[in-house]
Amino acid sequence: MSGSSRPLPGRRPAGEHEVKGLAFRDERDERALREGEEEGEAPPPPPVAAGPRVGWRKLTFLPVVLIAVLLATWLWYRQADLDALSRNALGNGQVTKALWQHVQLTVISTFFVLIIAIPLGILLTRKAFRRATPFAMAFANMGQATPAIGLLALLVIWLGIGRRAALIGIIIYAVLPVLSNTIAGLKANDPTLLEAARGIGMSPLGMLARVELPLAVPLILAGVRTALVLNVGTATLATFGGGGGLGVLITTGITSQRMPVLVLGSILTVALALLVDWLASLAELLLRPRGLEVGT
Repeated sequence: MSGSSRPLPGRRPAGEHEVKGLAFRDERDERALREGEEEGEAPPPPPVAAGPRVGWRKLTFLPVVLIAVLLATWLWYRQADLDALSRNALGNGQVTKALWQHVQLTVISTFFVLIIAIPLGILLTRKAFRRATPFAMAFANMGQATPAIGLLALLVIWLGIGRRAALIGIIIYAVLPVLSNTIAGLKANDPTLLEAARGIGMSPLGMLARVELPLAVPLILAGVRTALVLNVGTATLATFGGGGGLGVLITTGITSQRMPVLVLGSILTVALALLVDWLASLAELLLRPRGLEVGT
């Protein structure tokens, strides 16, 4: 019959269960179901599967823009009327050499910033060393507040001309964002979570590795991203200390008043900074723990 309310074969009505082949109805379940229908409560939504962390726009937009800018710069450079001084500054592999030196300065300085700032930030959040936090932050703030060119000049006077002075200056200048973000990320952890981890018998090292650091990862990665971009910009000043890099092209273009040399050095520096920032943003998304993502 069309008006029959019989259940379909193989399916039991709501509230009916089967135990050892016998069907029975739980009055409490049936009453709760009826009350929920009367109150108009909607059933809980099904769990939503987590989507990809990095979309195709994030992966393609900036690289396409950078390729277009570099291609336009190359085409302009090919048809530009260069004099002997400009050809000498840009020829014989000088551009490739300066770019490679700049990448080396950025990578090496960032590596030392990470192995200095992150362990120091962890140490300063431990109970035994918390009193030293203001002094360490004051020292890091001094390095950030000092003009980069002045800091480099002092290091050159102390250490002499060469890449070592340039690297130390870049490292001192970029320690603050990573150090402050590491301390802020670890201090922002929910005390109830730490107490729960301590209550289930975790050791201090286990709590740090499995609870505190994963929760602080977003802030730490944001500081690393800032330090990377700072290092790319500060590395242009390494030329004043004999460290090389793209700053050689920029200073040559300024002192000799050769616009093609200045434009090429500036565009390559900006492109490198944007590329580094893009790569750091991808790492920030991929390394962020799934449980900290909004909507998961």
